[in-house]
Amino acid sequence: MPLRIAIAGLGAIGAAVARRVDAGIEGLELVAVAGRDEARTRDAVAGLARRPEVMPSARLGEAADVVVDCAPGPQLGEIAEPALDRGRIVVTANAAVLLDRMDLVERARARGGRVIVPTGALLGLDAVRAAAESRVDSVTMITRKPPKGLAGAPYLVQNGIDVMSFTESTRVFAGSAREAARGFPANVNVAAALSLAGIGPDRTRIEIWAEPTSGRNQHTIEVEAEAARFTMTIAGVPSAENPRTGRLTPLSVVACLRGLVSPLRVGT
Repeated sequence: MPLRIAIAGLGAIGAAVARRVDAGIEGLELVAVAGRDEARTRDAVAGLARRPEVMPSARLGEAADVVVDCAPGPQLGEIAEPALDRGRIVVTANAAVLLDRMDLVERARARGGRVIVPTGALLGLDAVRAAAESRVDSVTMITRKPPKGLAGAPYLVQNGIDVMSFTESTRVFAGSAREAARGFPANVNVAAALSLAGIGPDRTRIEIWAEPTSGRNQHTIEVEAEAARFTMTIAGVPSAENPRTGRLTPLSVVACLRGLVSPLRVGT
């Protein structure tokens, strides 16, 4: 029997994941979707080969074995809680929100469910996870994004920072991954994922730069550990639908889902 997949949120990430699963991935079947606007959600899946059922997000765990959370971050609880209570797997693209909802992990432990955070538009989490099995002295990530990919972030609004007026590279934030996740919840899910893979959100250091002359979302990770010292950089193309996320993000979710059913798993 195929693994039944449900998706909450059919924006830039969720819609791309839905199309990929619908196109055919052995062992996976898209059975249900949810969105804020039922009519728009039905329209979004109208072109799929096998139309999934449209239902409230709280019911996705009734229909599926795996619930994929691609909805706006504040909805994580209403999507994940009922699914985890049924012992389901929840794959969430909202790692930044998860940092303040680690009770969901405890809920998963108590009910036999799982919470999975895909790599997203990042690299090297396997190396970070492996290094974290021994002593890690420091993990730092420097994120550089075009201003339109940062505009509207709560931290910028609260501090009166207008990134759209910048004409040169400017650092707009420096602090912990937890602080970055709260100040830039739609921009730095990668930072949250990195912190969960390594030494935690309070020890992981983050810098965020606005880059007016760049058309890419660039992330550089520097790790100093007992087992290795390494630096990694990735420059992803922003999504045309949502510049706050990268085109690699939905592909990472698809790869994560494929890994749940593949007879061969490569990587940690």
